[in-house]
Amino acid sequence: MAQQHIHCIVNNCHYWSQGNKCVANEILIASDQFGNQYADRVDATMVKQLSPTPVNSCMESCCKSFVPKGSGEINQDGIKKQSM
Repeated sequence: MAQQHIHCIVNNCHYWSQGNKCVANEILIASDQFGNQYADRVDATMVKQLSPTPVNSCMESCCKSFVPKGSGEINQDGIKKQSM
């Protein structure tokens, strides 16, 4: 099976890597409505407890795995960087 990549151009995220790659071992994509309601309290490690959140376009979705690069929040969610 070929290795798949998640592409990301948010270069101030802890999980951003050269070539605009996301190197988080898990990510959570949710609706903007869900993201606004649960802000930083919910992330990929809680996915089994969450209900699906349908959207009508990509403009209504957001990545919930964002962690600011260099912040003290990098170990709070249990998500790790993958080795490339």
